[in-house]
Amino acid sequence: MSLEQVNAFYEVLISEQVIYEQYYNKCCVRGLFGIWDWDKTKIVDFASTLGYRFTESDLDEVWFGGEVSISESPLDLPKYQTFSSINYHMAKSKYAV
Repeated sequence: MSLEQVNAFYEVLISEQVIYEQYYNKCCVRGLFGIWDWDKTKIVDFASTLGYRFTESDLDEVWFGGEVSISESPLDLPKYQTFSSINYHMAKSKYAV
């Protein structure tokens, strides 16, 4: 089943830092305000290079369907988690945030 392929792919990503770095570099585009834009086409293509076969719809089902979930263990890759370190402090601004 394709959803199992998506889950297996993400299990590899969270267990192999080198593969995650390749995934991040090839499939993620940093947008405005530090927001990440994950390109589903690139993700499907990248996964296929590792032998996983699934579609963008399968990816959507895993991401947003709620029925299938990947491992709960987070990656310890702080440099990729920059979204949590966005600097909201504007102490010198005349307008309060």
